[in-house]
Amino acid sequence: ESMCGWCKDKWGFNWQITPRRLIELNFSDDPASAKRAFEAMMTMKKIDITTIEAAARG
Repeated sequence: ESMCGWCKDKWGFNWQITPRRLIELNFSDDPASAKRAFEAMMTMKKIDITTIEAAARG
């Protein structure tokens, strides 16, 4: 597990779990809200949608 939900499996492949709600928040019609959501996500190892939603609301 590493930043922004990236994981490495036992074969050495990197992959990321991307919840649909995370995409909605990061590509919001409100640029300020999207920026807050993105910045909150960048501080996480395990993605916490509730916290990102709160950041997006301001």
